[in-house]
Amino acid sequence: MSDIHSERILILDFGSQYTQLIARRVREAKVYCEIFPYNAGLAKVKAFHPKGLILSGGPSSVYDPGAPLIDKAHLDLGVPVLGICYGMQLLTHVLGGAVAKSQKREFGRAELNIHKGEKLFAGIGEGACKTIVWMSHGDRIEKMPAGFSAIAHTDNSPTAAMMDAQGKFFGVQFHPEVAHTPQGVQILRNFVYTICKCEPTWTMASFVDYSVGEIRKAVGDKQAVCGLSGGVDSSVAAVLVHKAIGKQLTCIFVNNGVLRKDEAEKVQLSFKDMGLNLKYVDASAEFLAKFKGVEDPEKKRKIIGNTFIEVFEREALAVGGAEFLVQGTLYPDVIESVSFKGPSAIIKSHHNVGGLPEKMKLKLVEPLRELFKDEVRAIGREMKMPDDIIDRQPFPGPGLAIRILGEVTEPRLRVLREADAIVIEEIKKAGLYKEIWQSFAVLLPIKTVGVMGDERTYENVIAIRAVTSQDGMTADWAKVPYELLGTMSNRIINEVKGVNRVVFDISSKPPSTIEWE
Repeated sequence: MSDIHSERILILDFGSQYTQLIARRVREAKVYCEIFPYNAGLAKVKAFHPKGLILSGGPSSVYDPGAPLIDKAHLDLGVPVLGICYGMQLLTHVLGGAVAKSQKREFGRAELNIHKGEKLFAGIGEGACKTIVWMSHGDRIEKMPAGFSAIAHTDNSPTAAMMDAQGKFFGVQFHPEVAHTPQGVQILRNFVYTICKCEPTWTMASFVDYSVGEIRKAVGDKQAVCGLSGGVDSSVAAVLVHKAIGKQLTCIFVNNGVLRKDEAEKVQLSFKDMGLNLKYVDASAEFLAKFKGVEDPEKKRKIIGNTFIEVFEREALAVGGAEFLVQGTLYPDVIESVSFKGPSAIIKSHHNVGGLPEKMKLKLVEPLRELFKDEVRAIGREMKMPDDIIDRQPFPGPGLAIRILGEVTEPRLRVLREADAIVIEEIKKAGLYKEIWQSFAVLLPIKTVGVMGDERTYENVIAIRAVTSQDGMTADWAKVPYELLGTMSNRIINEVKGVNRVVFDISSKPPSTIEWE
């Protein structure tokens, strides 16, 4: 086991929307952490060798039929356990306590009264003190398990935090991982450092060194290929693998015809400047021919995915002798591709994790599959990559095809490219590009009446989408200044031929998604 992975915390996921946030907070403390589904099995949990176990929150009640539960054996690993919200109720239930529906539900901000300076609340205040926490529950602890005592309460929860006499089991009814719990990071660090005795060995510098060694060991003297999109994930993966095996790596950049304005030229220039072996393939005509008459978004995604495989396979075979495929798969991709709670509806096809290697008989190299997006950016900075690549906003695999609602044609692409370029240019000029998770233009499948000069027009509508987010799992619409919206609208209508109306999308995720298709 490598040094960077030797200090590790395991999270069992019970369906909370915040589970990934718990993992991010632990990793921010420079301690390696993974998420397993609650039903991963005891053998897999033991094989991970965690120094501490965190039970996440979740939408269920422990007394619901079919509620996600674990055996008591999971609590007999000899390591400290922290239950968060549902995790605390589960801990109570499994250890013989009682959980009941609360007469008054508790959602949002609450004042936590800490009874005494226990290890979990160290650094928050001396002796009894108060702090603000974020609650989200309709059940509460009616009776603690034998040997437990309450270490904090709120007006509505007599047992808002608890621990056992040995200082091995802890439960908190609130969510320490969210920003709305100001001292939450300190609480989690107390658990990780003081209670679990973990050392901060998970750093991006050590990750680069470790990964370079592992990649060299895996690839040996063989050839590898990488499908480069120019996005943060594939770019950092390519540079990291290049650092390990140099010219044994060939990066294939496929122009699928649905790239943004001047993107093909910028990507080629950037990666040649960094010394990567880059093969550019202009397959735009091949892709666009297959979009003819297609309006369904899922069909568009499949056309992009399948055609990319055809083109990439053809070009990879031309490289000769390639045995490895490099992918920029991230940890959230891995988590999303595993069904934690049984069958679920397909919201949209994912362009990473699966598909390509099975068809091509190549061995996968996924150097970033343990990382979150912010960690990937940190790796890029560690390797001195250009800021314009590291700070690039996420861009979907299917490109502009899913930002054109309806049929994808060259004239419609021209309109969207020009409008999108104005949005990005103005967002950057306003100094908001790094603050906003994604900002882009969408071409709607309608035309509206307008007046230009003294003439009546009937032209396209552009929607501007700008959202703030930490990881894309949830997002809120960005509060873009009115003056900036006015500038973007004015420029798009005046400079992009065929547009006479601009609207701004003010929906959040959920219930909406970030992309329109």
